[in-house]
Amino acid sequence: MIGRIQGILIEKSPPAVLVDVQGVGYHIDVPMSSFYELPALGEKVSLLTEFIVREDAQLLYGFISAAEREAFRLLIRISGVGPRTALSILSGLSVDDLAQAVAAQESAMLTRVPGIGKKTAERLLLELRGKFAGSRQSGQSKAPTDDLLEVQRALIALGYSEKESAIATQAISPGSSVSDGIRQALKQLSRGAVR
Repeated sequence: MIGRIQGILIEKSPPAVLVDVQGVGYHIDVPMSSFYELPALGEKVSLLTEFIVREDAQLLYGFISAAEREAFRLLIRISGVGPRTALSILSGLSVDDLAQAVAAQESAMLTRVPGIGKKTAERLLLELRGKFAGSRQSGQSKAPTDDLLEVQRALIALGYSEKESAIATQAISPGSSVSDGIRQALKQLSRGAVR
């Protein structure tokens, strides 16, 4: 499997790029969010990749960030969502926007992506629920730390919903340990401030 490509960017033709790696040109499709962050032609580029082998083709998809690649992997695991559709979704929405749409179960954001209808959007939201456990609903784009994810998992194990646990973890003081975070989140939940 090809997990990363590093070389010279020799061609840009949305959504595809051509990267020269010691004389071999790799044709890589990228979402527009990654495309806009690419360096100028002739400069060095490094892309995280996902290599997909089908009966009739071998396809390489590239991403600037690990979060984008992970979102792509989550999307293509959904029945009926192929790489092209996943690329289209990541071209129309940032990973943070996608995570927020999933957390809020808001199909309107997804239907803005060309080719995604209401039924498909609702199915995507259903299938992705819980996969973006660290999404923030307050508009912050910061990814949560591993400790916050642990706190969220603990709250879910205690019977709270994903939405309740995600909101409760927002009140946790920065730098708190997992056990302190759980205590703080439970205090929030016991006050009824989250429900």
